[in-house]
Amino acid sequence: MSAYLEQYQWAKEQPEQFWQQQAKQIDWFEAPKTILANDENSIERWFADGVLNTCWLALDYHCEQGRGENTALIYDSPVTGAKQSYTYQGMRDQVARIAGMLANQGVTKGDRVVIYMPMIPEAAMAMLACARLGAIHSVVFGGFAPNELAVRIEDAEPKVVLTASCGIEVNKVIPYKPMVDKAIMDSRWKPEKVFVLQRPQCPAELTQERDIDWQQAFQAALPHACVPVLAIDPLYILYTSGTTGKPKGVVRDNGGHAVAMKYSMSTIYNIPQDGVFWAASDVGWVVGHSYIVYAPLIHGCTTILYEGKPVRTPDPGAFWRVCEEYQVDALFSAPTAFRAIKKEDPDGDCLKQYDLSSLKAIFMAGERLDPPTLEWVESKANKPVIDHWWQTETGWAIAGNPTGVELMPVKAGSATKPIPGYQVEILNELGEPVAANQQGFVALKRPLPPSCLPTVWRNHDRFETGYLSQFPGYYVSGDGGYFDQEGYLFIMGRIDDVINVAGHRLSTGEMEEIVGGHPAIAECAVVGIHDELKGQLPLGFVVLKDGVSIDSLELEGELVSKVRDSIGAVACFKHALVVERLPKTRSGKILRRTIRQIADGESYTVPSTIDDPTSISEIERVLRS
Repeated sequence: MSAYLEQYQWAKEQPEQFWQQQAKQIDWFEAPKTILANDENSIERWFADGVLNTCWLALDYHCEQGRGENTALIYDSPVTGAKQSYTYQGMRDQVARIAGMLANQGVTKGDRVVIYMPMIPEAAMAMLACARLGAIHSVVFGGFAPNELAVRIEDAEPKVVLTASCGIEVNKVIPYKPMVDKAIMDSRWKPEKVFVLQRPQCPAELTQERDIDWQQAFQAALPHACVPVLAIDPLYILYTSGTTGKPKGVVRDNGGHAVAMKYSMSTIYNIPQDGVFWAASDVGWVVGHSYIVYAPLIHGCTTILYEGKPVRTPDPGAFWRVCEEYQVDALFSAPTAFRAIKKEDPDGDCLKQYDLSSLKAIFMAGERLDPPTLEWVESKANKPVIDHWWQTETGWAIAGNPTGVELMPVKAGSATKPIPGYQVEILNELGEPVAANQQGFVALKRPLPPSCLPTVWRNHDRFETGYLSQFPGYYVSGDGGYFDQEGYLFIMGRIDDVINVAGHRLSTGEMEEIVGGHPAIAECAVVGIHDELKGQLPLGFVVLKDGVSIDSLELEGELVSKVRDSIGAVACFKHALVVERLPKTRSGKILRRTIRQIADGESYTVPSTIDDPTSISEIERVLRS
């Protein structure tokens, strides 16, 4: 039996013994006696009576083990020219004082803290400081508009907000404080305090009574010790786009998360403890939570926090420069990053300038890795390219190539095989497993492994209806796909209306709500169409109200501004086409999938339930023109 199959079968047949063994790899205050138990909602929970602290595992433990002088985090910011390294001891001391700074304002175990920060070391330290106190952090991507921040503040009800005076996008400075003030004004929930870290590129005016200067509060604070928490106490809430437009607060617990993070660093990424791991993402996304902050530090290696882009900071050689400079062992980013590099450096000339001998593998996730991108990176970098598939909801890979157990042959378009601990099945509409090469719903058999969400923040019904009720005994991923005859998993994309723009999951339903709010528009549809660079881009189709006369370019500009103001530039909403009618079923359901297929130039079948077949030719006509 292969090494992979041995681990996979053990995790499948004896999940409690398997995960008990993995749990021994982390330093518990009180080791769990109960490995798997059901909670009050009949959801399986891991290590329920175990006591630990995630910040202890990430920092203090390594200092206690005599590794305090090892490099924990390297900050590299091509947009400001700043570079800085932090040892484990240096990180621990700063994080302990940030925790003290929060405690001075009454933040205690179970309180929520919203973090709205750019890619600077203090963002990671803020997360760890919350973990140190047993407080629950909710990081909001610094590119989100005030409306998106307000929705999350309202749902999480944080005691305090942590922010910086500005973020920097390539060569553009974005003031954060006005956006935070507007979000708080628009939110029904009012946090007690807002800590502002002043950056020299754009200092903020601290005019509100609630405003606190971060640096002054930090200087006045005393270090705070790690607060023991239960394994099933929440570590963080991370909001992910839902199909209704209202974001879902994915809850991550402390114990299962820590065990899965540690296991994944060895099993999936094969990183030695003295290795250097670089996830080129943002702390606002799940990859940033798992693989910039928590997993590398729990594992005890060096992590890189990069405030820059794959291109234009300063050129398409940026990623390769970082890999050479810090002797990176493994690089992890979204396919869209490499498509951007490929677009600006098609022959890989910039890549040739750097020594990539330390780099062992390049990992990609966040969206489907298209074969042309896979082949380009493989051929130019001459490194193994490992696709893996996971979700905000799981916190780590569901399927991948377990390089630390057994490196399997790569198949273009496939995320390889389920990681030990996950039981992936492809089901039809009746919930029955389908044969090899047949597409269906990608579902995970319960119990889900450690780290997967046990609920949606303050909305357990939404968790049940959104993930568990369709097929009893299974978690439904929302993705469609199939297994081939060799057990390789192919993920074909979302079944629902969440689209993937440059690795960011965004709700077309939310965009439709914004577009449809324009006074000239009767109805609209937003679909995700294929884009070489970003994977998918939203495209709007709008039907005007009777008697309305408006210039189509003027309308498009207004709609683009509306979406940008409400969601942010991250939505990449740039086009809205006026049509006379939208294709619908007789029951009134808009045929979004058919519209997307037409826009992408795919073959499609006109459904027999269509209300007006001429609406299809209307979409084709508008796209042609």
